[in-house]
Amino acid sequence: MERVVNFLKEANTYYLATVEGDQPRVRPFGTAHIFEGKLYIQTGKVKDVSKQIHANPKVELCAFSGGKWLRVAGELVEDDRREARQSMLDAYPSLQKMYSADDGNTEVFYLKNATATFSSFTAEPEVVTF
Repeated sequence: MERVVNFLKEANTYYLATVEGDQPRVRPFGTAHIFEGKLYIQTGKVKDVSKQIHANPKVELCAFSGGKWLRVAGELVEDDRREARQSMLDAYPSLQKMYSADDGNTEVFYLKNATATFSSFTAEPEVVTF
């Protein structure tokens, strides 16, 4: 899992795919944080992506860096504990301009049943599960 987080951070931006009805939705994301042994991401409850995740928690992340790419498929589970939200905000201080752990909007999710596939044009894919 640390290798996955390191790749996402190295890429700086990854893309999160959700579903809205029968329409795929993809958007850039930047948060990837390990808290209590789980990979977390963050968003705001007022955003469409939050509503899509709650309606269908199956997602996929994709990032590209250094001629390699990473795809992570899994389910997102909301962690509504204040300490989980605060841990994410501590890891990404720039978020604190827009979010706080107690604002009623900040939301963190962790990935479960995740399959990460590292790929490139020159090597066989490598699969990691967590």
